[in-house]
Amino acid sequence: MSSLVSIIMGSDSDYPIMKEAAMMLQQFGIEYDVHIVSAHRTPEKMYEFAAQASSKGTKVIIAGAGGAAHLPGMTASITTLPVIGVPIKSSNSIDGWDSVLSILQMPGGIPVATVALNGAKNAGILAASIIGAFDPEVSSSLSTYKTELKEMVAEKEQRLLNSM
Repeated sequence: MSSLVSIIMGSDSDYPIMKEAAMMLQQFGIEYDVHIVSAHRTPEKMYEFAAQASSKGTKVIIAGAGGAAHLPGMTASITTLPVIGVPIKSSNSIDGWDSVLSILQMPGGIPVATVALNGAKNAGILAASIIGAFDPEVSSSLSTYKTELKEMVAEKEQRLLNSM
């Protein structure tokens, strides 16, 4: 089976953040692959990856990038697949704002779903939601996950109330 979600990032230094997306996809039982694809250092590879992703069975791309974060937008300009951008606060970043704005401020016609700074976990959940719209097993896993979140909050509240 081909991977339903591709996680791409500009550098291996982005992986500590991006692995959170992979962990969420694993939790929901979604096949994924991971690639280093730099919009600036390997533009030909980025173009080839984005142009071929759909024909390889990919349904969603999660693209993480820091600094002048062009990878998500450039990928979205090439493919018709949904692209989820993860802005990453990198060592050359302006407190992460450059990455956020580079991904968030896409021109009309080239949408990129954008999660919070370093928000790869939410990118994984969003990708699962997109897959889950057409896959009942993934949808059920997401429902279970959200129920567990509610239960966790209730448990925390009870612990707080018991400690007062």
